[in-house]
Amino acid sequence: MACSIVQFCYFQDLQGTRDFLFPHLREETPSGAVRRDLSKLTNWEDDGWGAWEDTEPQEPDDEGNTCKTQKSSWLQDCVLSLSPTNDLMVVAREQKAVFLVPKWKYSDKGKEEMQFAVGWSGSLNVEEGENVTSALCIPLASQKRSSTGRPDWTCIVVGFTSGYVRFYTESGVLLLAQLLNEDPVLQLKCRTYEIPRHPGVTEQNEELSILYPAAIVTIDGFSLFQSLRACRNQVAKAAASGNENVQPPPLAYKKWGLQDIDTIIDHASIGIMTLSPFDQMKTASNIGGFNAAIKNSPPAMSQYITVGSNPFTGFFFALEGSTQPLLSHVALAVASKLTSALFNAASGWLGWKNKHEEEAVQKQKPKVEPATPLAVRFGLPDSRRHGESICLSPCNTLAAVTDDFGRVILLDIARGIAVRMWKGYRDAQIGWVQVVEDLHERVPEKVDTSPFGSTQGPSRVAQFLVIYAPRRGILEVWSTQQGPRVGAFNVGKHCRLLYPGYKIMGLNNVTSQSWQPQTYQICLVDPVSGSVKTVFVPFHLALSDKKSERAKDVHLVKKLSALLKTKSSNLDLVETEIKEIILDIKYPATKKQALESILASERLPFSCLRDITQTLMDTLKNQELESVDEGLLQFCANKLKLLHLYESATQLNSLDFHSDTPFSDNDLALLLRLDEKELLKLQALLEKYKRENTRTAVRFSDDKDGVLPVKTFLEYLEYEKDAIGIKKISDEEYVAIGSFFFWKCLHGESSAEDMCHTLESAGLSPQLLLSLLLSVWLSKEKDILDKPQSVCCLHTMLSLLSRMKVALDDTWDSQSVSPWWQQMRTACIQSENNGAALLCAHVGHSVAAQIPNSTTEKKAALGADSEALTDSWEALSLDAEYWKLLLQQLEDCLLLQTLLLSRAQARSPKVSSPQAEPLPRLSVRKLLEGGKGGIADSVAKWIFKQDFSPEVLRLANKERDAENPDEPKEGITRGLFEVSEVEMDLGAIPDLLRLAYEQFPCSLELDVLHAHCCWEYVVQWNKDPEEARFFVRSIEHLKHILNAHIQNGLALMMWNTFLVKRFSAATYLMDKVGKSPKDRLCRRDVGMSDTAVTSFLGSCLDLLQTLMEADISRDEMQAPALGTEDAWLAVEGPVSIVELALEQKHVHYPLVEHHSVLCAILYAVMRFSLKAVKPLSLFDSKGKNAFFKDLTSIQLLPSGEMDPNFISARQQLLLKVVSAAVQAQHPGAKDKESSEEAPPTPSGKDQDWPVLAVDLAQHLQVSEDVVRRHYVGELYNYGADHLAEEAILQVHDKEVLASQLLVLTGQRLAHALFHTQTREGMELLARLPPTLCTWLKAMDPQDLQNTQVPIATTAKLVNKVIELLPENHGQYGLALHLIEAVEAISIPPL
Repeated sequence: MACSIVQFCYFQDLQGTRDFLFPHLREETPSGAVRRDLSKLTNWEDDGWGAWEDTEPQEPDDEGNTCKTQKSSWLQDCVLSLSPTNDLMVVAREQKAVFLVPKWKYSDKGKEEMQFAVGWSGSLNVEEGENVTSALCIPLASQKRSSTGRPDWTCIVVGFTSGYVRFYTESGVLLLAQLLNEDPVLQLKCRTYEIPRHPGVTEQNEELSILYPAAIVTIDGFSLFQSLRACRNQVAKAAASGNENVQPPPLAYKKWGLQDIDTIIDHASIGIMTLSPFDQMKTASNIGGFNAAIKNSPPAMSQYITVGSNPFTGFFFALEGSTQPLLSHVALAVASKLTSALFNAASGWLGWKNKHEEEAVQKQKPKVEPATPLAVRFGLPDSRRHGESICLSPCNTLAAVTDDFGRVILLDIARGIAVRMWKGYRDAQIGWVQVVEDLHERVPEKVDTSPFGSTQGPSRVAQFLVIYAPRRGILEVWSTQQGPRVGAFNVGKHCRLLYPGYKIMGLNNVTSQSWQPQTYQICLVDPVSGSVKTVFVPFHLALSDKKSERAKDVHLVKKLSALLKTKSSNLDLVETEIKEIILDIKYPATKKQALESILASERLPFSCLRDITQTLMDTLKNQELESVDEGLLQFCANKLKLLHLYESATQLNSLDFHSDTPFSDNDLALLLRLDEKELLKLQALLEKYKRENTRTAVRFSDDKDGVLPVKTFLEYLEYEKDAIGIKKISDEEYVAIGSFFFWKCLHGESSAEDMCHTLESAGLSPQLLLSLLLSVWLSKEKDILDKPQSVCCLHTMLSLLSRMKVALDDTWDSQSVSPWWQQMRTACIQSENNGAALLCAHVGHSVAAQIPNSTTEKKAALGADSEALTDSWEALSLDAEYWKLLLQQLEDCLLLQTLLLSRAQARSPKVSSPQAEPLPRLSVRKLLEGGKGGIADSVAKWIFKQDFSPEVLRLANKERDAENPDEPKEGITRGLFEVSEVEMDLGAIPDLLRLAYEQFPCSLELDVLHAHCCWEYVVQWNKDPEEARFFVRSIEHLKHILNAHIQNGLALMMWNTFLVKRFSAATYLMDKVGKSPKDRLCRRDVGMSDTAVTSFLGSCLDLLQTLMEADISRDEMQAPALGTEDAWLAVEGPVSIVELALEQKHVHYPLVEHHSVLCAILYAVMRFSLKAVKPLSLFDSKGKNAFFKDLTSIQLLPSGEMDPNFISARQQLLLKVVSAAVQAQHPGAKDKESSEEAPPTPSGKDQDWPVLAVDLAQHLQVSEDVVRRHYVGELYNYGADHLAEEAILQVHDKEVLASQLLVLTGQRLAHALFHTQTREGMELLARLPPTLCTWLKAMDPQDLQNTQVPIATTAKLVNKVIELLPENHGQYGLALHLIEAVEAISIPPL
């Protein structure tokens, strides 16, 4: 095992983070191109992207290269921090920051991996001009009993140039802010609790240290932990109620003013240290001279090391107890709806104060406590060298320092001296890796056993220094203190090395032992590849080469892996060399690893693998028993047994074995214990299934069944406790193992008896062999159905397996079911290859019947008493019943699967993507778990895919209707499509449907099937509302349901589940805009286009009308009794749609009617694009309040006389609808252009709008006769006189109608006389009576929609007016004059 770098996390969109922090580096997206992963930026504020400042265009020469470099190296200019538990990363620059959180997601290759995604982004600055200088992510331990020692949440600590240190939650909520010094914060560092390795090590307290240019502040960890928890609770309570204020305990901190040093860049807080007596006397002599006195007990001191200049490295010692800790009253920062908390730093708690106090506090600067002076004790003076960073080792004994000369210096902290220096590492970034030795990997040596403790001693700890040199793009790992370089990696020049140096805050010596968190000591962030990596260093690399046998073993393993990769023609030479290498390896674990790599090699043949393993086995056996590792010996023995099994099975499969016995249908019938009729039925069923199945399936010709490489064989199988088992592998791999053993046997090309004997003697259990055999049989369905002789082979194999020991226990309780046969039945039930499963069940049934018979004969021959025979017979009958039930279920399932695989030849040209998706295959298990409606649901899904008309289902069921003439047939033809519409090449589908109806008389009862089809279509429509035809088809199926109870419940469920929300949204939108809304508004509010909304409202109207009809009809008929076929009584699962429909309450008929009126109005507005219509304004407050309520509830509806203003508005709307409907049916000459732009008729048959308008008039308290008269007038207006004459019969007040028609006649004559401008017309006008001329001149022919009406047709209209007008009417004379005028016009001039 060598040093390695491991990738453990990726960035979802690092470029988005860069663009947010560096707006000037943002790439302009080219036209037509889509920015990478833009869809994933869900957390960014879209409005903010364009608001970022634009940068000036750069010059192309030198600055272009600079910008390109900056685009790669931008991470070097950021403040970066990663939580050691890898649950949060902070990237900050100037005022902005991005918080990244890890999420498990699937990569492009389908592999699940952890990715950092944006959790929060924004600006952190509170005061103007302050920038972020340092950040830390500190995970805080949970206080819950169930998760003691685990991280609860992560606090983000941020230092600013203003001197403020602020604490945030993961979501960017400010918890508290402290101003402990007015200078900029240079560095933040944290120390968490570590269990001391041995009693000589001083236990260190937790703390947060803050470095300023001339001071250092340390905050006690326990105090900080409690304050942060309290502040977080305060934020939660304020967010919930807005008036809570719980004051957390104050922060305890110490502040030291560092003296006698020019500049400080970085620091390290070593913690509390206690001097030895010698060091105590030496220090006292140096400070106080020869006569200095010392205390009896050495004082405890806190040690700090700074790097900078003059001195280059300074050592500071602060005596514990010399100063009292300062109490900083933490300032909350919680924003609520009621009050806002201003925060003061160290001057005191700012609770909720009044306005004047807040303003006063805001104006004055917070009070800053003075620092306690602390002089430098000693240092490393080097006037020309300037320190840049310092990194403390995990065990606080060493520290690495970088400087501006490109050096990395290793310091011994206890002695205060430099012990090692590395050159050539300019701008280096450093970190540490501490590795604990695994005691199990030590070499077993012959030593005298000691009575005291372990002979191996405690685990050793090694420390490695990691140096990243960005200028060279190399990451190096060095063994300290004087060790060699143990690893080097090329990682690129733009990475950042992160070394937190702490773990979880809030632990103690008890809680830290309860759970070991997954923490990363060191991480490398690569912005180019967008990945986060960690360094793995094995412990043995810390050992010197002289003492390390491990190093030699690692070298041998590397040599072995190189040898296995080389291509060599001389395999004998390679085999000899491999044997030498594996025998030279000392460590048992390494030896096992080497053998595993040899057995996993694809280049070595089987003979080499066997000989190498055998050689190692022999060598181990010849060694002394004490020095042999038992695990390795057992491993070799197990692999050897597997290799021998592979060899035996391969030899049996390679033998030339063929059974020449002929195989006929009679033999098959005898084998399966079926009579001729049953066999023919089975063959016909399988033939239909095979025909439909081969049409849909894809066949790969290059499958090599029964061939398995030895490498794969060893990977899949394992040897445990003298038995061979199979590892947890995929179904395909499981079938591959089974094919290796049994495929040739099932084809009759290998001896089944020999193979079963070999496998049994090798240690494979009969249950495992049965599972393998069934997996092969059930997965190779096409080959099996093409070769009937394989049924005979399966029968032989199953008989042999059943006769093995432990397969069928003779002492099994005769009243119970045999687990052996139950295993086989379970496999058939779960299989989705129903043809193979049915054959398998027939074979199993046959073998199960044979074996108890032979057992009975044996018992009788041995003189068994009659009671034993009776028990045997009972056991046989119980198992036989289960077999019969399974055979019936598989037969039903096969027929259903055959139906679902069938397709019609002629498909509609428009097929949506949901209809193109293949249906999932069926199994008995799926049908048993699908509930009572599972069978009908699967057929409904198939009907949806085929998009059949409901008429097809009725035609297929016609024969059953003919057999039952007593059944009512009035409703069958209700709302059906024309038969010509469904005439297509359906092929065998009607026959298969009829067979399915016969097989499932209850589950596929026509009403049940229509109900499921209705629900399937509306569910699919709900997924894509643009597919309006799905909803239309759903309503068709609803109308085909004969039983009103089902129809009523299903319509109500559809309304409540899918329709009422969209319907109400459409209502409010149309009421808001006062006309038919545009496409954009429809998509925004209703979720579909304007044409889809039109169709939707039409279908809603159909549904509400159907619901009303069903509510009336349900009282006249009984609720249906839902039955289940005998074979499917054991079904479990969700309640069926029909059962749910029958559980629905009665609807309140007037409320449904009220909604249907509104729906009709909305439909008319959308259908004819009406304007100036506000639908809800047509109803009073009672009517409005009743809308969109539960249709089963009793609501207060309008009653009595309505306000005339409402009636007037309603009448205007209905007249508009009638006019628009007539215009749509009979476009006049003026409207030919506009009619081309009229909205298309929605799917299905359009409404009879005049009839609907009259019906609406009745509900809206509008005079029906007014609507009828308007309809007649509009028909004459558009020149449809023949239709108008029929419509006149419906009008009651003929006199008023005649007056209206008289005006229309005058308009026609006026157009004929005044607008043609012919000479004959002028002469005729001169002959007319003056009163008639005056009246005609007053007419305005512009109102006529169709002016091309023949004069003879107008003459008929005048006669009709005369007929309708009474003689005493005031305009009767005018009508007589009109007759003369029309006759004069119609007579051609001489």
